[in-house]
Amino acid sequence: MPFDSYLGGGVFGPEATAALGEAFDAACKELHITDQSNALRTLIAILIIGAARQGELNPVRLRTAAVAGFAIVQNHRELDAPNVKAAS
Repeated sequence: MPFDSYLGGGVFGPEATAALGEAFDAACKELHITDQSNALRTLIAILIIGAARQGELNPVRLRTAAVAGFAIVQNHRELDAPNVKAAS
């Protein structure tokens, strides 16, 4: 799925969209996310778009923000997992 399909309303111009797409592809590659329908790809896109909406358009820094955000989400899930099992 192309990155611009995550943008919805075309908020970014062509150069910014290209930077976001480059960051998205690099982050997915770094995180070994290959499944086109994977919800993790959506998470990466959301993290990149969030950083871009704050003014960041450098593809390397966008990728770094997405990878860092992904790590935070994964760590949060791992911390919550024992609580979910204990409550069952």
